[in-house]
Order: sequence, then C-alpha cells, then structure tokens
Amino acid sequence: MANAIDFNPNDDAVVMLRGVSIPLASDVGGAFIADCSRNRERLVSDNQICEKYGLSLNAWAEIAQNKAVRLAVNAEHERRIRSGVAAQESAAKLFSEAPEVLGTILHDKHASPRHRIEAARELRATANTGAERTGNTSDSDRFIITINLGSDEKLKINKRIAPLTPDEARENLDVDME
Repeated sequence: MANAIDFNPNDDAVVMLRGVSIPLASDVGGAFIADCSRNRERLVSDNQICEKYGLSLNAWAEIAQNKAVRLAVNAEHERRIRSGVAAQESAAKLFSEAPEVLGTILHDKHASPRHRIEAARELRATANTGAERTGNTSDSDRFIITINLGSDEKLKINKRIAPLTPDEARENLDVDME
C-alpha cells in the first residue's frame, strides 16, 4: 500500500483505501472537499486531514496536484466565504481561546482590579452561554405542533421532550383539541 489515495480526473472521483472509488459529488467526497476547504482556511491541519481520511503525507501532497479536487475546493471555499460559514467557524475557533486569555487576566495579580472583574464577568457569560441562549427553560424542553384543520379548528400537540415517567405517559396520551 504505497499510495493511500489515487485520483481519477476523468470522472472526478477519489480512490480511497482498499480501492473504493468515491465520487467527489458524493456525501463522503463532499465531506472531504469541505475538510480540504477548512484546511485552506487554516481551521484544520494537514495532519488532522491525513488522520481522518487515513492518508499518507505523500498522498496528501498528490491531492494538491489534482485539478478536479482543486476546483472543487475552490468552489467550496467561495461558497463558505459568501455564506459566512468560514467566518463563523474561524470566529468559533478563536473564541475557544478566549477563556484561557481571560483566565490569565483574572489570575494576574498585577492587572488592575477593573480588568480582573471584567475578565470574571466575561468568563461567567461564556460559561452560561447555553442557558442564556435557551432563555425560558420550561419551553426549551418541549415540542409544540399545531395543525390547522380549517374552519377555526386546530389540533395542538404540546409535549415534553424529556423521557416521561409511566404515570406521565398515561396522563399525556390525550391530544388537546382547540
């Protein structure tokens, strides 16, 4: 197995390990192209791509020479830029470093008390991000389906997402009609 990946530029497919041909337009091929675009944006490293797809560094170097792959990566990169996904993922990666920086400020005895307090506030806000986003927790663990049956008649299903106890399941068997 000298070469982990070979390309067939005629049908824009990738021959992965064990000789399986993967079209670039398939789900796996699309994921590979998206990861290559993330690599181009410096969100994932060469080693991460090689590890994920079982590629040798030589095979990875060959990928850069394939015109079909380059064109597909360029198109995906442009799509990610225009849709804002590239900026969003880049910001998320940078944001993941913020707690460490804030922690350094918080523990710095030479930093002004104001900066230390602001760092603590930001860390608290970051730690509570999920709870702040969901807002009202009573609505966040429910699903509501409303079906308009016409002539002011509606079928409304309002149920908890969390698993129910046997007693709760028996109580919730009825569907509310409005």
